[in-house]
Amino acid sequence: MQHAITDEQWCFYQEHGYVRLGKLLSDDRLAALRDRIDNIMLGKADLDYDRMLMQIDSEDGVYDKIGPQTTGHKGSHLNYRKIEQLEFDPLFLRYMQSPIFCDACARVYGADTPITIMRAMVMNKPAGKGTWLPWHQDAWTWLDMTPLLTAWMPLDPATRDNGCVQIIPGSHKRGRINPTQSSGFLTEEQAQQHCPPQDVVHMTMEAGEIALLHNFLLHASDVNHSHAPRRAFSVCYMDAATTNRDETNYTQVFGPGSLTPEQLAGGSPRQ
Repeated sequence: MQHAITDEQWCFYQEHGYVRLGKLLSDDRLAALRDRIDNIMLGKADLDYDRMLMQIDSEDGVYDKIGPQTTGHKGSHLNYRKIEQLEFDPLFLRYMQSPIFCDACARVYGADTPITIMRAMVMNKPAGKGTWLPWHQDAWTWLDMTPLLTAWMPLDPATRDNGCVQIIPGSHKRGRINPTQSSGFLTEEQAQQHCPPQDVVHMTMEAGEIALLHNFLLHASDVNHSHAPRRAFSVCYMDAATTNRDETNYTQVFGPGSLTPEQLAGGSPRQ
């Protein structure tokens, strides 16, 4: 995998709030991540499920009917919407500790700044399912500092038909648009103002292609209308000095004392 971001790529990121780095994973590593997330959903993975936040998708594409996001396995099927805390899986942790992400964090937060994971998750849009994810910024009121960097990678080809991410380039420069909303979602009026159809870019991407996104970049995604799942892995990196009002402990991935894949003890697969 490429070890560093070029100056040209970084200038594009600063101007537009995102940059596409290309397909940086080998086919074998990409296939291993796809198999791993399916095995996690099916309950066959050798990991500690009590550390995993898992959420089942709605049956009819209605956002308000999405299941609760809680720890633990919720049945052997592929109809999960979201699986979080994948920093506790050695295969995904090894990927998120790739040197290129260390370089990106150094550019955003400063060289030698310890880095923790705000969230590491797979968003899954099951075949013919999924929900419309409304326009929002990845910003949260319960943190004392705002994370600024997300690495996003589709595990399957991301197309308009299967609900690829939609963005408004340059919108990161507007700052936080709805500071009273706890998770960064826009009101209907704000979405009409800031996300007109003519400004929307659909991020169609190859499986394994990686993009860096500024957390203030406005984005949304549609329902999966295809006959195959659309899975994507997203990692939000933040300054390790960031604290949560409920005193949540976050996992460090860069800097002295960071978690390593070798430290993760396997749990028991669900039968």
